Amino acid sequence: MAAPSVDSWSWFPVVALGVSFLKCLLINAYHSTDFEVHRNWLAITHSLPLSRWYHENTSEWTLDYPPLFAWFEYSLSHVAWYFDQDMLVVENLNYASSATILFQRLSVIFTDLVFIYAVRECCRSVGDNKGSKDLLRRPSFILAVLLLWNFGLLIVDHIHFQYNGFLFGILLLSLARLLQSRHLEGALLFAILLNLKHIYLYIAPAYGIYLLRSYCFTQDNGNGSVRWRSFSPVHLIALGIIVIAVCAVSFGPFIAMGQLAQVLSRLFPFKRGLCHAYWAPNFWALYNIVDKALSVIGVRLKLLDVAKLPKASMTGGLVQEFQHAVLPSISPSITLVCTLLTILPAVWSIWHRPREARVFLRCLVVCALGSFMFGWHVHEKAILIAILPLSILAVESRDDAGIFLVLATTGHYSLFPLLFTPAELPIKVLLMLLFTIYSFTALRKLFSGQVPLLCPLEAVYLCGLVVIEILCEIVYPLSPWQQTLPFLPLLATSVYCALGISYSFIRLCISLLMPTKVKQL
Repeated sequence: MAAPSVDSWSWFPVVALGVSFLKCLLINAYHSTDFEVHRNWLAITHSLPLSRWYHENTSEWTLDYPPLFAWFEYSLSHVAWYFDQDMLVVENLNYASSATILFQRLSVIFTDLVFIYAVRECCRSVGDNKGSKDLLRRPSFILAVLLLWNFGLLIVDHIHFQYNGFLFGILLLSLARLLQSRHLEGALLFAILLNLKHIYLYIAPAYGIYLLRSYCFTQDNGNGSVRWRSFSPVHLIALGIIVIAVCAVSFGPFIAMGQLAQVLSRLFPFKRGLCHAYWAPNFWALYNIVDKALSVIGVRLKLLDVAKLPKASMTGGLVQEFQHAVLPSISPSITLVCTLLTILPAVWSIWHRPREARVFLRCLVVCALGSFMFGWHVHEKAILIAILPLSILAVESRDDAGIFLVLATTGHYSLFPLLFTPAELPIKVLLMLLFTIYSFTALRKLFSGQVPLLCPLEAVYLCGLVVIEILCEIVYPLSPWQQTLPFLPLLATSVYCALGISYSFIRLCISLLMPTKVKQL
């Protein structure tokens, strides 16, 4: 793939317009309950006074994002009024007129402009082979396609329905500013992001330690240790002002009304249980299946009394809350401790190598994956918080490229159950095949050499995803298990993908303990 003027970046608008056109083609595709969630939030913020936003519970889909996102919905609602005023009525539950669908789909596409701009800034931040006329040998081009055409983001936002593109745009723009050593801008953008969606607390430790160590301490000793006298109170105060100012704008009105506790209860509903209704492919999915296997063996060997097993066990399928039958049951505090312990090596690496922005980026991915692996009530879509930033590292390091291929392929496939309608089956299969084939082809060409990006075992594991898909979509519907074990495809997908994601997480942790191998461009 060659172009006469690759140095002009003339290809970037073409790539961005192409993906935007695809998003428009998906307007009439299936949408999940998240569509009604955001319609309800439009109605709440438009029709009710501020004091009732976090108390309204007519719908089960109550407002549970931080206040800054509520203001975002409030802004969108004023445009929605011109499309269909009935969508802004709180009592109109599950309202989905054609005008409503059109507006909400277009709102996601329009706000993705933030994502497009952020991708361009990230592409400018990576090393590039400007002498090459072959776009597939240019990291900037490969990265642009990996981000703009990311399979997971396409189906989660533009079929399933959410505003992740807008949020990831702010995240990527923040990362780009830090890669450009514009620390205050990066900190401001991340503070805004946290007040839009608090799931990004997953990566807050990486940001906090990196900014403290690289911005507040201005110098290091020769061995990389801290030069304590270089600490700048002015820089720390500047960061503090940014965080306090953003939080004041977001939470200030609710603090003034004495509603902070109510808002926080919506943001952190710990009563939802360890796992989501569809298990995210993480450590707890493996923990659950081991517990299930032990309980079955125990009953068959008459070591356990089936009548005494917990009522909300996994024998009824995928449930939101249950007590483990054999293994110890898990509390939110245990998940917190496990998460903190797994990200400690990443935080340690930033503290000792604060001037290396790529180390920060790798730490951020480890924090995202560590929280995904061990967090409480993790949603499967949270895997994108690790996949998208890892794309930047994948175009600069052969080792990271290999990890990316395993994590992205496995993580994206784990999202398949989100689109369970027959009409979307060929769409999701085709889009994932296109993205996966491009990822393998482009990265292999970029890092052309004798050493393959994947080892034979990794390749065999990824081929196993094809087997899982055939079993779930073709064999299972024809089997008697469809009636007796309706949850089996979800279970198989979650557990199998958890193996690949766990493997990627371990490899990333190991990579923090050794020098990064960056391709020389």
